Amino acid sequence: MKVLQFPLARITFGFILGILQAYYLKPEPKIVFVLLFISVNTFIFFYFLSKKNYTKNTYFGISTYLVSFFIGATTLIVHTDYFKKSNYIHYDSIFEKPYLLSVTLREKLKSSTFNDRYVAIVNRIDQTESSGRILLNISKDSLKRRFEIGTQLRINGILYKNSPPNNPSQFDYSKYLENKQIYAQLYADVEEMSISSEMEKNIWYYTSRLRTKIIDNLEKSNFHKTELNVAVALIMGQQQDISPEIIRDYQFAGAVHILSVSGLHIGFILLFVTFILKPLPNTKKGAFIKLILILASLSLFGLIAGLSPSVVRSVVMFSFIAVGSHLGRSVNIYHTLLASMLLILLFQPTFLFDVGFQLSYIALFFIIWVQPLLASIWLPKNKVLKYIWDILTVSFAAQIGTLPLSIYYFHQFPGLFFVTNLIIIPLLSLIMILGVLVMVLAAFGYVPLFFSKPLEWSVFYLNKIINSIASLEQFIIQNIPFNLNFLISFYLLIITTILWFKKPSFTKLVMALISIIVLQISYIKNVSDVQNQKEWIVFNSKKNTLITERNGEEVTLYANDSILKASLKNNILNSYLVGNFSTLGAKKRIPNAAFFNGKKILILDSLGIYPKNIKPDILLLTQSPKINLDRLFQYVQPKMVVADASNYKKVQKYWKATSNKQKIPFHAISEKGCYTLN
Repeated sequence: MKVLQFPLARITFGFILGILQAYYLKPEPKIVFVLLFISVNTFIFFYFLSKKNYTKNTYFGISTYLVSFFIGATTLIVHTDYFKKSNYIHYDSIFEKPYLLSVTLREKLKSSTFNDRYVAIVNRIDQTESSGRILLNISKDSLKRRFEIGTQLRINGILYKNSPPNNPSQFDYSKYLENKQIYAQLYADVEEMSISSEMEKNIWYYTSRLRTKIIDNLEKSNFHKTELNVAVALIMGQQQDISPEIIRDYQFAGAVHILSVSGLHIGFILLFVTFILKPLPNTKKGAFIKLILILASLSLFGLIAGLSPSVVRSVVMFSFIAVGSHLGRSVNIYHTLLASMLLILLFQPTFLFDVGFQLSYIALFFIIWVQPLLASIWLPKNKVLKYIWDILTVSFAAQIGTLPLSIYYFHQFPGLFFVTNLIIIPLLSLIMILGVLVMVLAAFGYVPLFFSKPLEWSVFYLNKIINSIASLEQFIIQNIPFNLNFLISFYLLIITTILWFKKPSFTKLVMALISIIVLQISYIKNVSDVQNQKEWIVFNSKKNTLITERNGEEVTLYANDSILKASLKNNILNSYLVGNFSTLGAKKRIPNAAFFNGKKILILDSLGIYPKNIKPDILLLTQSPKINLDRLFQYVQPKMVVADASNYKKVQKYWKATSNKQKIPFHAISEKGCYTLN
């Protein structure tokens, strides 16, 4: 791959390795800074030696990559709030008792059933200056008050640390928040908050006001709410108000990427602004003014769209293209891609762990690298056929690149993605033209019906098409087991195969065959690991008892009748099966006793009936049985007590106190998560 021969590619690779090292190993910051200082001095030393030809350029190259590696590590440390002494996470007892927090609202998130959710910046704790981001949950009041971005609040409350997943193989929301520098959540009622009359008027405030003004003006023009929410997502990247059903349709149809502003949208903005500025003269001064206006337009659009990783990536990359065009140089798209990635990660290194950022860069790289190969298979002379073929090859190239990563994160594959792209891209082009025009006019308080109505109808038919494709569920492959070893093996196979197809040779064929062997080894190892695993789990299932016993890939489910009947739709169970490459075998009602791996388990339900001649290793309490625990302990003498999430919390507190008094370990699943026996 010629791209790997670029010095910028190697520097970027070293930079990314440094970020990964700091992220996973969490080294002492002082040590990293010392190593950076040493590597910089080594780099300077070898630079001057290489200039005087005293030594080979190899040492200078190695020192360059070491500098990029430690710059990557220090960049992550510098931009991670956790390492700042002023961050709220370093306050004593911050998660144990209430404090008076002064916060500023920064970003509006999708609301939950009972709360409006915001990302808030901590300014002060009591009277001490502080910093950091929190997830603020404000209970919905009867007035349905909407807080503006920039609103300053004073809230007396307790911060709650992000909780890890309650059950195995579930999505780790705490890790997701941590990557966004959010380490805690705060719950508050409107009546308990003090709202400042002063707003913090920064760039976030003004862009939010502009978005709100556009949306309010469109609502006043009787733009249908459902179509408006989708149009706002398509044009401005704001998905907060889209219904879960519509998002699900876009996911199943393989078109969810169009709801996030990305290269397609920013590329159109560049073409649109360039077209508008065409009347400006092509003099040196005129070209410079064009460049400034283009860069300002792209930056403003990025701010309005919320500066998500995909938006930042696209804005930076197309800004590089605009600058390259202004300088009159042919723009190497690989250099542009690498330079934009390096620049973004210098300012936001945690973007590297964002799924959208990863998918967008991989998709774009494979489009650039693989699409010409696919396009060369057939060269239609008819313009319509060529247009269709180009759309298909671009779609297939992007899908080839993102398929392993998509399955790794989402465990599903939309089989009709190529049909979706073929149908919606022409319609999406019309929506983008009308949408940008309508949004710009709405910003000035003018929404002409002859523009807004065609936009509304276009979005309506787009949703209908997406819904029709998504309804063909037989083409949607779901619950695909996939782990990190498979991810690496599949990418190795894809890359070596494409290298061989591009320029066949014996060496490349051997590499492709070796990658097939590596994939087979990964599969055999995974099967062997699964077959040797045995575990018994009581899940954290709200108001229900859900138990599984796994022997290799075979899982036996123990639950009540309602869960047994709907087991195929149980998200907790499905996540577990997919994450452990397992299949559901027998489905049984919950027994009164169980035996696993030499452990005797007594299960007590709401009837509270138990034998007096059993001495279990584990006592499992379910469905809030009315029992005297002290008396029960005298009869059964358990070594461990487990209370699942089907029990009342007040009862669990009593059980916990009683167990502590008897010095018997107590595990409350609703607090500590699932209970596992291996």
